[in-house]
Parts: sequence; C-alpha cells; structure tokens
Amino acid sequence: MDPARDAAGNLGSYAYTKTEREGTRPIADVLKQTVTNVQEIIRSEVLLAKVELKEESRKATSAGKMFGASMALAFFGLGFCLLSAVYALSLVLPAWAAALIVGVVLLIFAGGALAMGRERWKNLKAPAKTMFTVKEDVEWMRNQFRS
Repeated sequence: MDPARDAAGNLGSYAYTKTEREGTRPIADVLKQTVTNVQEIIRSEVLLAKVELKEESRKATSAGKMFGASMALAFFGLGFCLLSAVYALSLVLPAWAAALIVGVVLLIFAGGALAMGRERWKNLKAPAKTMFTVKEDVEWMRNQFRS
C-alpha cells in the first residue's frame, strides 16, 4: 500500500460528465464543484505531507541518536586521553599506556558513530511527492479558472 497514493485521494474522479461537455451546467454548479474539488485537494495534500513528514522524522530521530552516541563516546574518549596524560606525566608506568589505548579505541568508535549519523542525516529528503502534487494542483486550479 502506497501512503502517497492514499493521501492523494481520487483526484482522477473529477472528469467531466456528459452535461459538462455539452455546456449546460449552471455557473453556480461549476463554482460549487470547483470549491469542493479545491477542498478535497487541500485535504489530500495535508494528509500526504503528514505521511511524508512522519517518515522523515523517523530518519531524523535515528540520525540524532547516532550523533548523541558519538558525542558521548567522544566525551569518554577525551576523558581517557586526559587520564592517560596525567598517568604519563605523574608515573610514567604502563597504566598510562592502557588508558591511552582505551581512549583511542573509544575515539575510533565515536568517529564510526559520527560517520553513520552523518550518512543517515544525508539521506533525509524534503517531501518531494507533496511538492510535486502541489505543483500539479496549482496548475489544475489555474486551468479551472481559465476555462
């Protein structure tokens, strides 16, 4: 099931009837149908925008979690690197080497998480289907008022 098609509604059902082709419809009916069609189009566009924005917000949440994880790991990595500098300056024992190794490993993981978050962030897109259908609807409305 395609949510975009569901949100777009039955826009194709606005085809002209036999009496419309013959030109026997009163102006009031034409205006009433035009207003009804515009209302349906607006409802459809709002529904389509909701569907697309919900989908993109899920992706943004995932990217945000990766950014948060990378920041936490970078914070701890920096802490271990600073701890290793303290050990190196005060004791010059193998303990500082262990702390330095742990800090470097945490920074490597932070870089990986940052790269993953950045990649997910790049995959976010504007609601293209909504923008396309809005352009089509505007063109349709222009044509309705011209004829």
